[in-house]
Amino acid sequence: MYFILFISFLIIQRLTELYISRRNEKWLLSKGAVEYGREHYPFMVGMHTLFICSIVAEYYLAGDKQMDYLFLGLFILLLLFKFWVLSSLGTYWNTRIYRVPGAGPVKKGPYKLFKHPNYVDVVCEIAIIPLVFHLCYTAVIFTVLNAIMLTVRIRVENKVWAN
Repeated sequence: MYFILFISFLIIQRLTELYISRRNEKWLLSKGAVEYGREHYPFMVGMHTLFICSIVAEYYLAGDKQMDYLFLGLFILLLLFKFWVLSSLGTYWNTRIYRVPGAGPVKKGPYKLFKHPNYVDVVCEIAIIPLVFHLCYTAVIFTVLNAIMLTVRIRVENKVWAN
């Protein structure tokens, strides 16, 4: 029962993020934003979709796993951090890479502390979310896949903001 509630919450949260991203995309495009990294975006979406599928598959293949409240607590802290990141970026936050001509990178909230706090959050989420139900295979496999994806993505983003 807890797993169904947890995975339902996770899916609703991810769909809400896509909705916010789409809304922000319209605003960014109205400001003349240019998209970068379009070629890797479908792979990123696919990876995140497979991540959720893998959580469900491993949970049901492994049998009923008990919830780990320490990792659940860490996940809740990550949600609070993500909220801080997204609210700091405001309408500039997106799942895609956009740059509005003449605009510089955001320098408030966690962006005052380090360069890519959103990606720090994603790295932690990919590792921690499966561990809420002791799903170690999903945690390890998708941590590696995410590291590869973020290597590509951060390289593109750093190049965009270097100009």
